[in-house]
Amino acid sequence: MKILVRGTNWIGDAVMTIPALRELRRIFPSAQLALHTRGWARGIFQDADFLDEIIAFEPAESKIKDALRQSKILRARKFDLCILLTNSFESALVAKLARIPRRFGYAKEARSVLLTNSVPIPNWKNERHEVFYYLNLIAEVEKAFLGAQTVLASEPQTDLTVSAERRRQAREILQTNGVDGSKKIVALGVGSTNSRAKRWHAESYAALNDLLQTRLHAQVVLVGAHDEIDVSAEVYARATVKPFVLTGKTNLAEAVAILSEADLLVANDMGLAHVAPATGTKTIVIFGPTNEKTTRPFSENAIIVRRAVECAPCMLRDCPIDHRCMTRISPLEIFAEAETALQSR
Repeated sequence: MKILVRGTNWIGDAVMTIPALRELRRIFPSAQLALHTRGWARGIFQDADFLDEIIAFEPAESKIKDALRQSKILRARKFDLCILLTNSFESALVAKLARIPRRFGYAKEARSVLLTNSVPIPNWKNERHEVFYYLNLIAEVEKAFLGAQTVLASEPQTDLTVSAERRRQAREILQTNGVDGSKKIVALGVGSTNSRAKRWHAESYAALNDLLQTRLHAQVVLVGAHDEIDVSAEVYARATVKPFVLTGKTNLAEAVAILSEADLLVANDMGLAHVAPATGTKTIVIFGPTNEKTTRPFSENAIIVRRAVECAPCMLRDCPIDHRCMTRISPLEIFAEAETALQSR
């Protein structure tokens, strides 16, 4: 059997699909399993032992032309089954135009007519972690093809492999940028691509940086995407003891490997906050406007810090009032969590 899985569109979501992909491999051990996803996802899945192939694409400006182009490529591959981890109409249209005989996906965006197996949205969708949302879809595939119900029986596994060679290259990048690998390395993820309200304030990160460097003599590295350079620059400007800045200087694959070599990540609710604990790195995630019950990193390596305020979780991208969910979390509080995490590393 040749199985195509349409991957998700955000880094954090991609990590949260790992348990589903692992289960798909388990129930179809001899299938040819391909992940159809955006190019950046290679940085996450390139060492994944549960995939046979990654079919990467970059979205075009015209959704119609994009769908036609992608479907033509996939049609030539003659897949037997497609599982859509995305909720979009376009992804279902691509699978339909690719003439894949069996197409599983959630009944969203009026796309049920394009699916052979349209799965209803679970009534627990907003109460349970997102990993179960993706796993539930694989459970429907298992029931339809194998008549079994084992997918949801075990604890989801989000661990992510990073090869020894990539880790070696990560150490080289750190050394080239002046980081002393003999000391504790703490990465700070101070941005968030799709929401300013998710961000703990720059002055707080700067104060945390100073505490980590002066009290623990740790090497502090700022990490993030190119569009997070501005907030990293603000943290750097406010810091008394300057951190190392790698924000925007690495691709995702390099960032993943660097996080696997770090002793700790402190970050906002962002994609890298899911990546680091999946690689085995202790991670402290500062939550504000979003719901940690459904979108926190699904790993025992992750520690969640949030302040219970009356307006959270609001899910807004910009705070219309005083951002109290973030301002009431102090640098000293996060430093204490970091110190404990580093001692247990």
